[in-house]
Amino acid sequence: MPVTTARRDAAGAPPAAPPRPRPGSRRRRNLAPLWLLSPAGLVLAVVTLAPIGFLLFTSFTDYNQRTLFTGAYSYVGVEQYRDLLADPTFWASLLRTVLFTTAMVAGSVLIGMGVSHLLVRLGRWWRYTVTVVLIVAWAMPNVASSLVWNWLFQPGYGVVNWALDQVRIFGDTTDLNWAQDPARAYASIWLLIVWQAVPFIALTLNAAESQVPKEYQEAARLDGATEFAVYRLVTLQHLRPTLLLVTILSVIWDYNVFNQIWLVSRGGPGDATATLGVFTYKTAFVGFHIGQGAAISVVTTLLLLALTAVYIRNLLRSGEDL
Repeated sequence: MPVTTARRDAAGAPPAAPPRPRPGSRRRRNLAPLWLLSPAGLVLAVVTLAPIGFLLFTSFTDYNQRTLFTGAYSYVGVEQYRDLLADPTFWASLLRTVLFTTAMVAGSVLIGMGVSHLLVRLGRWWRYTVTVVLIVAWAMPNVASSLVWNWLFQPGYGVVNWALDQVRIFGDTTDLNWAQDPARAYASIWLLIVWQAVPFIALTLNAAESQVPKEYQEAARLDGATEFAVYRLVTLQHLRPTLLLVTILSVIWDYNVFNQIWLVSRGGPGDATATLGVFTYKTAFVGFHIGQGAAISVVTTLLLLALTAVYIRNLLRSGEDL
């Protein structure tokens, strides 16, 4: 019996076609994810996009201390940016930021790579112990750790000064004030930031290094390669995407460092350790040139966006997924 005949009902009529969905129902169904995402999108707009928009608007005004009390301000266009680019203090702080960021990122990444490789070679018990120590150091709030670090380097009762005095190599260091000398101030802040950054870098690289195929390393050893050559030619090749990621993130974080510098040296002595973060704070909240401070923040954000664009471009070239 033909199929069409078998599907006829008792009256001999073919079955009715299924009802077509109404155009409005399909539109409502397609909009359902947007309605579900709208609360999070609203919070993101209020918390992130609105302050960024206000910052951008403020950078084109002469917003200052008078504005805080009277609400009066004037639109000055690009005058803030023109004055900023003509200010030698800005360029000096930018140069200090670039050099200090380079030193911090290089130290953090190199030490993190060493700790990561050490974790691979340690036994199980020691690996767990070192991992717990790294997580505890990483979990410390940077303000609290900066204050404790400042106490360690205090003249008169600081543990670091006492320890250096016991070595008897640098003479009497009991009353040594690290914040009054640019080189010592930079050394203290560098040690603090590297100590805070190494745990994240080491744990991230260790997670990637543990996924390197062992057979590639064994093949290199059978060919007579030294351990350093195995690490350079095999391990580092597999770590390149992760290494690029932690390097870019470290640049962004260290470029924006403020708490550690302000709590340890307050940008001193003079302006010797005044990076862009400290320069922005002093301009906006010490001198109350808020419009000028907003312009500095916009320029800083644009520089960081350029670095992020470089990272994404390299990521796409390497064939990795975003």
